[in-house]
Amino acid sequence: MRYRDDASLDPGGVQDRRGGGGRTVALGGGGLGIVGVLVLVLFQVLGGGPDGSSTRSAAVFDQLGQGQSVGGAELASSCRTGADANARTECALVADIESVQDYWTAVLGNGYTATDTVFFSGGTQTGCGAASSGTGPFYCPADQLVYVDLSFFDELRTRFGAEGGSFVNAYVLAHEYGHHVQHLLGTTDAVPAGAAGPDSASVRLELQADCYAGTWANHATTVPDDSGAPLIAEITADDVERALDTAGRIGDDFIQTELGNGSADPDSYTHGTSEQRRHWFSTGYETGDPRQCDTFSAATL
Repeated sequence: MRYRDDASLDPGGVQDRRGGGGRTVALGGGGLGIVGVLVLVLFQVLGGGPDGSSTRSAAVFDQLGQGQSVGGAELASSCRTGADANARTECALVADIESVQDYWTAVLGNGYTATDTVFFSGGTQTGCGAASSGTGPFYCPADQLVYVDLSFFDELRTRFGAEGGSFVNAYVLAHEYGHHVQHLLGTTDAVPAGAAGPDSASVRLELQADCYAGTWANHATTVPDDSGAPLIAEITADDVERALDTAGRIGDDFIQTELGNGSADPDSYTHGTSEQRRHWFSTGYETGDPRQCDTFSAATL
């Protein structure tokens, strides 16, 4: 994946809470409504559990982990151009966020409301309660923010065995913004809390977000930035294969079998199998049409 060297980046879509020794904390009690690439399943696999300490509040800035801060001065000074995105992971993520939101603005018009991604390290407070890096990237409907500890992208390679790469990172963020789109469209509200199982509404929600990520990827090299030219210059076949490899490694069956107790429990699935995740990302990527992402009407996932 390559960004246009002379493109201007806008870090305004990122709240940077890294640094300062934020606490490592666990997500609180149930019913928080968080949705993400693998947040609930990975949380269980890594040994997390409810601590009952969280509160639902949109006043995120009053709940930051000790020592953390909200800002973006460093990103604003170091992530200025597409050349910076080609050189640094965090700058590439800035570019991805801008491209994804430009895409959904073009698709939904006034129906799309831009939102920020929060970079954090270790732990942070959210409108959905306290969160740790162990949850993986996620979207919180309560404050309409995307959260990611950038160490997760290393974890994909070292723990999950994924090939990784800049397009993989972009796929992860595009999935989370897919959840933002679902929230804006009211789709998320129709999913019962705690839904699980191979045909559950939770699985369908996650697979639709994968498909939405694929539709963005289809258009990524043609979506114009503020200058009128595409911010992303190239996505290669290898990039797509790496994304499909990652999708296969964050399926419920792979995580439970390879990173859990060695066996899969379909009744506990919340995100879909590896095959399903590859299929729905591919559906979005090959068609480029969000209307083809109606996983809720699909007879077969």
